[in-house]
Amino acid sequence: MQRVDYMTEAQNKENLLTIRGLKISARVDNKWCEIVHGIDLDLKRGEVLGLIGESGAGKSSVGLAAMGFTRNGCEITGGSVDFDGIDMARASDSQKQALRGMRIAYVAQSAAASFNPAHKLINQYVEAPTTHGTSNDKDAREEAISLYRKLQLPAPESIGFRYPHQLSGGQLQRAMTAMAMSCKPDLIIFDEPTTALDVTTQIEVLAAIREIVREYNTAALYISHDLAVVAQMADRMQVLKNGNTVEIADTATMLAAPVEDYTKTLWAVRNIQRPEADTANADVIMELNNIDASYVKGGEKILKDISIKVKRGQTLAVVGESGSGKSTTARVISGLLEASRGDIVFNGKALPTHFKQRDKNTLRQIQMIYQMPDTALNPRQKVADIIGRPLQFYLGLNRSEKRARTEQLLEQVELDPGQYLNRYPGELSGGQKQRICIARALAAEPEFIICDEVTSALDQAVNKSILDLLTRLQKELNLTYLFITHDLATVQAIADEVVVMLKGEVVEQDTRKALFAPPHHEYTERLLSSVPQMDPDWLNNLLDQRRGQVS
Repeated sequence: MQRVDYMTEAQNKENLLTIRGLKISARVDNKWCEIVHGIDLDLKRGEVLGLIGESGAGKSSVGLAAMGFTRNGCEITGGSVDFDGIDMARASDSQKQALRGMRIAYVAQSAAASFNPAHKLINQYVEAPTTHGTSNDKDAREEAISLYRKLQLPAPESIGFRYPHQLSGGQLQRAMTAMAMSCKPDLIIFDEPTTALDVTTQIEVLAAIREIVREYNTAALYISHDLAVVAQMADRMQVLKNGNTVEIADTATMLAAPVEDYTKTLWAVRNIQRPEADTANADVIMELNNIDASYVKGGEKILKDISIKVKRGQTLAVVGESGSGKSTTARVISGLLEASRGDIVFNGKALPTHFKQRDKNTLRQIQMIYQMPDTALNPRQKVADIIGRPLQFYLGLNRSEKRARTEQLLEQVELDPGQYLNRYPGELSGGQKQRICIARALAAEPEFIICDEVTSALDQAVNKSILDLLTRLQKELNLTYLFITHDLATVQAIADEVVVMLKGEVVEQDTRKALFAPPHHEYTERLLSSVPQMDPDWLNNLLDQRRGQVS
């Protein structure tokens, strides 16, 4: 281990958060297994520390431990977590409850799983400041609108009166960031807060988060697998692997000269380049013709005259800002949202617009992998049951056949069956949950798979392995993918053709090569220029450039 220089006792007194020898264990198959092995960490007031590493490295476990909290099936088994003189590892429930939400806040990876679906956003916002007595109801509502505006949420005066399901994933993530800041906490843990955001929205949110953290002098742990994003946010970086610290340094030093080989592999830019495919003669498996769609019958159109063709055995990537209609298009194809106008044609036959009107074989042939695995997986079912259900429902496998096939599917998504078959979703990292979702979709042996941000929760190394896996399966099984993503590097790696969407309309559709070659459509150019770079000054330079264009 290199470049790990922890604070002296005198310096510790200046820290807001000091973690020493943190150990966390998880219960697996009735046995305790240590997953965090003696982590040390220091954080000063107003400082941002980036925690980075592969999925399962222990980043989120350490972040939750800073609040004195662990996932279900886990517990802190050693070390201390000193928050401003209080050991959160040993504090009483009442002590921790008094701090959480007021002095320590948390922004989760999946906002959709964190909001109460039965209450409006602004009512959930005001709960913390009114409960802790930091603000009255009227002032809290005014502060909510101010934060919504700072975080670039649309219609900030009225968006708080919507329910969570009425917002896109990116909008929900920003609303959750506002809610976490409601009591102006001393410490905030950002756990992958921009994974649900497209690149253009991410720019504004990152800038807003930095501004808010600096304005309130809030210390932050910024957890992410996206190294370029961490570079824009963090004063220092701490690299984790398999529950251990690999390396710590200030951001500029870490980016310029990482010492450890593992850190260098994380810094390597993904260089997958999908070979050019001959799309001219491929037949069309899925076709949308002049589709309109609304969330409410007769309401505002969310999709407007959408026409898309997806060719058999190939990958069509759909890109665009949060709220552009990407996921709504996927819901229309799958029959979860009925189109108000237009036709959906699959394998040459018109599909009923609602999934309940489709036969079992059609349902099997079209599968969907969702953006947020937290809400897609039943928290009360074990992995074996989650993957086994479609095997039984669609293929009629018996118990022994189902078990054998489930093990094969886990191996395909690079999870050890012996370790994961009997786990619950709450015992998995975000990336591991997403791989379970992929395995479940493959279990139905479909022809057409809708991948809705399937790699957004994965670190670079796992991301590459999943893309490699999807590409291999596509060749072996002649699968067709509709691949929704805001990661343009992923588009380069996976797509044959690309559709760009904006405000519910298709801006352009072309081959990957043609679309990425200049001159670009104005909106496509904005997407391309918004991809974070491995330069700590990149965000500042981009914001300055765009402000100059406006003026």
